Amino acid sequence: MKIATWNVNSLKVRLPQVLAWLEAVRPDVLALQETKLTDENFPVEAITSAGYRAVFAGQKTYNGVAILSKSMPDDVEMNFVAPDSPERRTVAATYDGVRVVNLYVVNGQEVGSEKYEYKLRWLEQAARYLETQIESWRDLVVTGDFNIAPEDRDVHDPDAWREKILCSTPEREALKNILSLGLTDVLRLHSGESGLFSWWDYRAAAFRRNLGLRIDLILATESMRDRCTGCFIDKAPRKNDRPSDHAPVVAKFKAR
Repeated sequence: MKIATWNVNSLKVRLPQVLAWLEAVRPDVLALQETKLTDENFPVEAITSAGYRAVFAGQKTYNGVAILSKSMPDDVEMNFVAPDSPERRTVAATYDGVRVVNLYVVNGQEVGSEKYEYKLRWLEQAARYLETQIESWRDLVVTGDFNIAPEDRDVHDPDAWREKILCSTPEREALKNILSLGLTDVLRLHSGESGLFSWWDYRAAAFRRNLGLRIDLILATESMRDRCTGCFIDKAPRKNDRPSDHAPVVAKFKAR
């Protein structure tokens, strides 16, 4: 089973790239963030023609999440973190017995700001939700743009980013709290090296110079961790014309 996550930074703009990537890589499940589409404008026909089903929660201009899959989704849930907020950042579904949770974590803007404090509260709510999911589902994978670089090795210049947004201690502690529920960052099962990034700023030739952060993650429960045979960041789509500023992350799991 191949599960992937990708912040596409506008599915309307990036739809041809997503369809081409689906054809080339053929993931069983692809979690998308920042679709930036209302539900009535989601490209269901194009996704269906590509051989995929879709569950999605969107809003105009901002946020928006979706999960594309080869198989039929079951037990679909949406907007389970901060449900009173108009922001559409969460969707979950079950595929062939594997629970997939897709999160687009709040950015936080700047350390100490109101949006930063909201981000920390949001992460607390996400942790509570995930705890219930882990209790209910043995085979569970959490995907998404976490807007947190877990460690200094996930940052191109740790000193420049020290205690800045995406790299501050409280954000990293919030992520550690989520991991402590029984989840593993599966990329780190297969590579401990630094310089593996999933996001690069559009400015200052950051991608060409590999000035990035690893903020897009795939986390797995113990049973799925033990079945994980590989995980990698696919940088090829970041080389496209008009790319997303993120690259897909792909994890492979053996069948039970």
